[in-house]
Amino acid sequence: MLAKVFTFGLLGIEAYPIEIEVDVARGLPAVTIVGMADTAIRESKERVRAAIKNSGFDWPAERITVSLAPSNIKKEGSSFDLAIALGVLAASQQIDAVRLMDYFILGELSLDGLIRPIKGLLSMGLTAAKSKVSAILAPEANTSEAAVVENINVFGVRSLKQAIDVIYGQQPLKPLKLDLARTFLQSAHYPVDFAEVKGQCQARRAMEVAVAGGHNILMIGPPGGGKTMLAKRIPTIMPDLTLEEALEITKIHSASGTLTYKTSVVGTRPFRSPHHSISDVALVGGGSMPQPGEISLAHRGVLFLDELPEFRRNCLEALRQPLEEGSIHIARALRSLVFPASFMLVAAMNPCPCGYYTSHLRACRCNTNKIAGYLSKISGPLLDRIDIHIEIPSIKYRDLTDTADGESSSAIKSRIEKARAIQRRRLKDDKIFCNAQMNSRLIRSICRPDEESRALLKMAMTELNLSARAYDKILKVARTIADLAESEHIGSSHIAEAIQYRSLDRTW
Repeated sequence: MLAKVFTFGLLGIEAYPIEIEVDVARGLPAVTIVGMADTAIRESKERVRAAIKNSGFDWPAERITVSLAPSNIKKEGSSFDLAIALGVLAASQQIDAVRLMDYFILGELSLDGLIRPIKGLLSMGLTAAKSKVSAILAPEANTSEAAVVENINVFGVRSLKQAIDVIYGQQPLKPLKLDLARTFLQSAHYPVDFAEVKGQCQARRAMEVAVAGGHNILMIGPPGGGKTMLAKRIPTIMPDLTLEEALEITKIHSASGTLTYKTSVVGTRPFRSPHHSISDVALVGGGSMPQPGEISLAHRGVLFLDELPEFRRNCLEALRQPLEEGSIHIARALRSLVFPASFMLVAAMNPCPCGYYTSHLRACRCNTNKIAGYLSKISGPLLDRIDIHIEIPSIKYRDLTDTADGESSSAIKSRIEKARAIQRRRLKDDKIFCNAQMNSRLIRSICRPDEESRALLKMAMTELNLSARAYDKILKVARTIADLAESEHIGSSHIAEAIQYRSLDRTW
């Protein structure tokens, strides 16, 4: 007999419907799975057999054929176990096949028939909401992911036996419903705050300017200066996530399997800090079955690259396109995928190989050639996409022992939100939302310094040996500083501060 079951597969971060057909016919006992299934799916026959027997049902001693359609797309993962098991039971007439057509069925089976959580359930819920089948049967452990989607009924089950009881009404179970807005607000909490940072007033100001204008930032300083501590607190001063952005982030993390099963929706901006030994595929995404990389997991948040010169050159160069476009395109012979990657790049590095070139606490052991070679590991095109370079000095003893709290993240955020509102009004016709996204045409029309400011900028270019690429960066950053001051015009004080944020353009 033939039975059909509906489920979902993942292609990148998007879900697509799959129809599983199970045929049980006379012949030598065997199980054949067709439809471009990967190893995890081919091995599912052993999990399904054990789960069916240990749940009190009979495994048919006949020839079983399982077809996954569409058959021209490679499928991976273990989320098809529950659907295949129910299909086998229906095809062997142990349960009624008709009622299975009312559900999308998802879940990985353990050998005792319990159902394990799967990844990508939010994407599957969003796709199910657009289809004619409006109910999902999913693992109880992460049912809340799909429950945030409106217009679908999500039933969370713990075992194969319970799934059958729910489908046939033997165990009444109400679909899980969540108040999305309330759940979102409850999850919007950061465990850190800028008030905990001691000293580093100039660095804190640079962070405020960077976030206000959406500028990428590079911190340069000796070990122990607090670069990582500052970077971890940047999400706390970024504008609050909208509900739409939160769902976008949650969808990526759900599909990647990085979402904790107690989390329904991500309410805080992501902070990703990959180790410098990371490969380019892990950083930007890809693989034979393309998966999002760290830059996509940092979408709408912060990507922190500590010890920037230690990253492989090909990894750093791969960042150039997503920094420019806000997305990453993964091309393969059979398909091309686009992953979102709109993030703020925050990088940190030592000023030299030993780390103490600018330190007042310890003498540097590096010669000029070593320092130049170390700094040259970062290419000019990548530096072109980093608007602010700030030196982070060693923390002084009196700052460490100061018992007074610094300015809180909420106070800094309030100023940033005012500056962002000014930028949105100014740039709305150009469909961009922050100063960092301005092109050369907009810089010329919007960033117009007065005569005194132009004279100061000319002197800086000449006396400090600033590079030509620094000119536009200084103007963009000065525009942001003026917005923070709620000034319509760019003044000499704004230009002077912006010049301080171009450390790597000077002669070391």
